[in-house]
Amino acid sequence: QVQLVESGGGSVQSGGSLRLSCTVSTFSYNRYCMGWFRQAPGKEREGLAAIDEDGGSKYAESVNGRFTISRDNANNILYLQMNRLKPEDTAMYYCAIDGPRWADSGSLRSAEYNYWGQGTQVTVSS
Repeated sequence: QVQLVESGGGSVQSGGSLRLSCTVSTFSYNRYCMGWFRQAPGKEREGLAAIDEDGGSKYAESVNGRFTISRDNANNILYLQMNRLKPEDTAMYYCAIDGPRWADSGSLRSAEYNYWGQGTQVTVSS
């Protein structure tokens, strides 16, 4: 059974940084896109960034230039480096795996992923 565990969330002030990690429990999964999503109270889940097995990446406009996605295939870890955080970045952040083959616009749709973590909370204060 595939399990994903996110870590690295917390509370920071506006302009600060956080690095999220997502550890996958098994090597037995499709090595296609891995992605990060977030959901704020009362809002729909938003795709933030995706990375394919070849290292190609796709970002949402809301985080492009501030967030960086990376993956460590040898150790089954997905990362999200978040810089210049804003109060509107406050949300529960989720990682997902077994997505589409390439990191294109479709890779930011939550319906394209088959396995999800439980989430880690990020709170940014002004």
